Amino acid sequence: MQDTEDMQDMQDTEDMQDMQQSEDVLEDWFIESLKTYKDLHVYQLEHPTRVIEWTSGKTVCVAGYSSSKNEILELRLPLKLFADENKGLCAERDFKVVHGGFTDGPVRRLRHVPGTRCVVTNDGLSSDLQVWDLGGDDSDVIRQTGSVKGRRSVSEGGSRVAARLSSRPRVLHGAQSGDVQLSELTSGQPVYKLAESDSADPVGSLHFVTDAVFVVGCSNGNVHVADTRTSDAPQLSPPPSGESVTWWTDVSAGPSCLDPSSCRIVRLSSSGLAVISDLRKPGGAVSRAQLDVQTRCCNVDDVRVSWAPSLDDCIAVSGFSGAVQIYDTSVWRAEPEEVRPLFEHRGHAVSSQSDDGVPVFVTSHVWHPERSRTLLSAASDGSVHVWDWVDQSAADG
Repeated sequence: MQDTEDMQDMQDTEDMQDMQQSEDVLEDWFIESLKTYKDLHVYQLEHPTRVIEWTSGKTVCVAGYSSSKNEILELRLPLKLFADENKGLCAERDFKVVHGGFTDGPVRRLRHVPGTRCVVTNDGLSSDLQVWDLGGDDSDVIRQTGSVKGRRSVSEGGSRVAARLSSRPRVLHGAQSGDVQLSELTSGQPVYKLAESDSADPVGSLHFVTDAVFVVGCSNGNVHVADTRTSDAPQLSPPPSGESVTWWTDVSAGPSCLDPSSCRIVRLSSSGLAVISDLRKPGGAVSRAQLDVQTRCCNVDDVRVSWAPSLDDCIAVSGFSGAVQIYDTSVWRAEPEEVRPLFEHRGHAVSSQSDDGVPVFVTSHVWHPERSRTLLSAASDGSVHVWDWVDQSAADG
């Protein structure tokens, strides 16, 4: 009996030590954050999200991905974030739900259609899309108004989605490279289909470059560049290395991308290798780097790599751990070298209140469309952070 009590005392002591260590880490990070962040705000969702999509410069849409009924919410960011002066006098320091609704299933993909109050979603189970009205001043309810049929009835992993407003709202969607199509949002009718093929490469991401040109990034590293104005087959570029790994892709759309010829493609592998290519020669490599990420385990749906829209040469990477990392690609060379992040947001992992011992990992991140160093990130514990980071190398210089 005494041995049991001694063992319990030892366990309690270890728990107290772990708790004290966690509190010390949190305190150290908080003190550090006073000089490394211009702004940092925290929000807690009832359930975690894998989607964060801007609906305006001050509002985002999020939704749950559990198998049962989920909330879909439009949140307004803290007004304090946008106060240029006298931030301490700003009354509103918290996120606010401005519109909300429910979905019967999970939301694995979500895209806002620019210039509208509509978003399209995919549940990750089929290739069909759901169309939602976000509501307006006269209603705070988000409701489903229609759907867009995919080219496959069943699709493991679901369709990827991109949206663009040209003469009329259109969405680009597909689960595999052979069934990507461009559809009109209002009618749901396809207006362009990628050349028919037997290709079954799972699509990792879709990106509009212009109204007529788009990029299909596949999970095996293949990249297809298509032009809807021609009947030519899309240009196919194989992965930048012979490794049998998973790849994630993004296409730059920042200040340097004034026309398609100046756009860049970044591909990130599950081994941590990042490769940048010119859109005119996507099969080549302008520069490479071996990133400082944890590559032992990651969820394919959680990993993100994204170009900063208002900050030349910077990318953000998340999903490998509980951190979001910012890298400066301007210092990368032709031959890959190990590189350290320019900045690392560790707030989700440090401040997590998880009691089950499961590490918290980041499920999504997104850059602000106009504020150059402001990002939103979400994690597996339901936390959502908006943060404006300080470039210490510039500050020290």
